[in-house]
Amino acid sequence: MTQGDIAIIGAGLSGLTLALALHKQSISCSVYESRSASLDIGGAVMLSPNALRILDSLEVYEKVKPKGFHFKDLHFRTAIPLDSYEFGNEEKYGYDGLRIFRHELIDALLNATKERGIQIQYGKKFVRVLAETETEVSWGFEDGTTGQAACLIGADGIHSRVRKYLYPDLEPKFTNAVGVSAAVPTAQLNLPDSFDIPVTIMNPKHGAFVIAPQLSDGSEAFIGKQKRAPELDREGWAALLDDKQWCVDFLRQGAEDFPEVVQNAVSKIELDRINLWPFHVVPKLEDWTSKHCRVVILGDAAHAIPPTAGQGINQAFEDVYTFAVIFRRCRAHELQLGLKIWQQGRQERIDRILELNAQIDARRLPKPPGLAESEISSRPFDLEWLYSPNFDEMAEEWLEQAVDI
Repeated sequence: MTQGDIAIIGAGLSGLTLALALHKQSISCSVYESRSASLDIGGAVMLSPNALRILDSLEVYEKVKPKGFHFKDLHFRTAIPLDSYEFGNEEKYGYDGLRIFRHELIDALLNATKERGIQIQYGKKFVRVLAETETEVSWGFEDGTTGQAACLIGADGIHSRVRKYLYPDLEPKFTNAVGVSAAVPTAQLNLPDSFDIPVTIMNPKHGAFVIAPQLSDGSEAFIGKQKRAPELDREGWAALLDDKQWCVDFLRQGAEDFPEVVQNAVSKIELDRINLWPFHVVPKLEDWTSKHCRVVILGDAAHAIPPTAGQGINQAFEDVYTFAVIFRRCRAHELQLGLKIWQQGRQERIDRILELNAQIDARRLPKPPGLAESEISSRPFDLEWLYSPNFDEMAEEWLEQAVDI
């Protein structure tokens, strides 16, 4: 079967947003998802102005705006405030930061794809690429059916099956760390007036404890810590999560060494509000495209960004939006050159994010001996480059600076 110019593997946040971005560029596409229905699990994600600007251009932002919690800064502290990191500011960047549940965002993206007549097929598990030529690619599904299109896009996450075509032996590396989190009523925290959230509370013995409000009114709070852990397979993680009492015990461990708000946060935790999230990374990849550029990976399939600056999903949205602009310009000719330019431009942005992560980590580390708390730098980060670009203009500039196409 042939389903338009582009086939997208994965109907998660990246795949659905890519479908909308392609539609905006008048490029036909179909989306294929291995699950039998849309994903209705997972916690909240944090969207910064760069991603919200993209959602706005795709006419989705106004639909999700009332469904999430809006905020400006992420705070860092021990017993006292240490630093803050701007995650949004409507006056400066056009948008505050938005914390929203994945299923709320996916529902809005799904509604938008339906309105535009974009086809999504569920229960279609991608298996392998069958053939690739200079003009098209064909692939097979687990149910024995096949597909054919001008381009196949792997938007299927960090454990991407599409990536196997480009890198058959590559496996994401488990970092031996897992996030253990829960959701509790914000009122349970009994927050002092001077205690700002979202916040990461550092402790030299127990690591960091994160608190972030969620739901549109902020009435619920995400709480979480990271735990060192051995590598397990999917069944191992499922078995580990079957016994959630250890998660409660871990979240409570060392609470007495944190500010009282942490003790309040862990005082009552419902077992059905607990979640585990193992952290994996993907090494820097030389190519995000196949030889003829008929197979492309993006988002977590192409790059894994540590969560320090909260840019994982935000950078995936940048990937898909700029890809759509570049593909429109270059699909008739010079596609290989255009996508090479696209990857180079995106990698430069990713590298700057990694530098920003390092700066944030350095400022969050315990102070050197002899340095008074009051001497810790609170100079604002320069984030205009991250939060304020026009991505249509950015993609066009990449092409113009590289070659006249």
